[in-house]
Amino acid sequence: MPSLNIKSFSELVSEQIIAIQARAGKLMDFSIGSILRSLAESNAGIASWLQQLVVRLLVTTRASTCSGEDLDSWMADFSFRRLSAVQASGMVTFSRFTTTQQALIPSGTKVRTLDGTQTFTVVSDSTIKSFRPGQQGYELPANKASIDVPVRASRAGAAGNVQTGTVSVIAGTVAFIDTVTNAKPFTGGKDAETDEAFRARFVKWFSSLSKATKEAIEFALLNMQSGVSLTLTENVSYAGMPQPGYFFAVVDDGTGKPSDAFIKKAHDAIEKTRGFTISFGVFPPVVITADVSMVVKTNSPEHHAEVVELVKRAIEKYISRLCLGQLLSPSKLIRVAFDASPMITNVPVLTLNKGVTELPATFKEVIRPGLIEVH
Repeated sequence: MPSLNIKSFSELVSEQIIAIQARAGKLMDFSIGSILRSLAESNAGIASWLQQLVVRLLVTTRASTCSGEDLDSWMADFSFRRLSAVQASGMVTFSRFTTTQQALIPSGTKVRTLDGTQTFTVVSDSTIKSFRPGQQGYELPANKASIDVPVRASRAGAAGNVQTGTVSVIAGTVAFIDTVTNAKPFTGGKDAETDEAFRARFVKWFSSLSKATKEAIEFALLNMQSGVSLTLTENVSYAGMPQPGYFFAVVDDGTGKPSDAFIKKAHDAIEKTRGFTISFGVFPPVVITADVSMVVKTNSPEHHAEVVELVKRAIEKYISRLCLGQLLSPSKLIRVAFDASPMITNVPVLTLNKGVTELPATFKEVIRPGLIEVH
């Protein structure tokens, strides 16, 4: 958007006073509370309001400057929709102290994190042996202390990807069940597509209208779901040998280990877009595990353990969001640690895979967190 000659309230008042005084035959009274001062200020107020209306109109009528619902409305004219958020899912373990009675965990049972910010619902899964379709729940036989059941986040978004042991509250009561916990972190939760990613995908969509181009294939893959990263390599086999008329795609859904169903979906998306007689292959990324060991110094010994946990989570989150081919730098990890808490005063020790050099990744590889130790 071109630069606009926007004036502040005080500038509008000052310029009116200067213009009036320049045309007056004598000195005018513009002191606070005077009639002329009040008139100038009222005019400036109306002018400021009109300025903001103009700016608002210009912002909302261009996809590059509008945001949120305005951007959704702009894209809707082309029947182009934002990729929605995805719910996190995982397994929780219901346990009890007395095992003499048979118990049933009904589908729809709700569990929460200890702080109450995230709620999860037990979902039906007929592939699990303990599920009873007639009772719409999971049966825990007598003399058995615990049972694992699947749950899904009540609200979509990355906030549902909670850590191990954080789901510990049963909302309401379940007969003959005493506790709940999650032995593994939840995964799969993704936020709705950001404005920046939405605009970038829109540009690729326009390029894809010609079909069979690199941009068209990229758009087909990015349009599968939110959080997709990819690389395309042409005229070379996956093994690195020259192969004219062939290309391969390495695709990731954000986990580093996409499912076979996701790979097949990517293959089908390319198949509908590729040029005639052009052959291709689709492969998951090669995962490089990043083991991080860090020592942090804090200015609050009584809160040191809490700070350590914050840093650990921040590092895991940062590494989990690295894209294909993106390297991991020790200096970036130090910055992530400092951003995690203002109580950190120093990071004297940091090793990355038992070294201090950066961890590179090729276009076939993606870096994911391994053992994260913070002391």
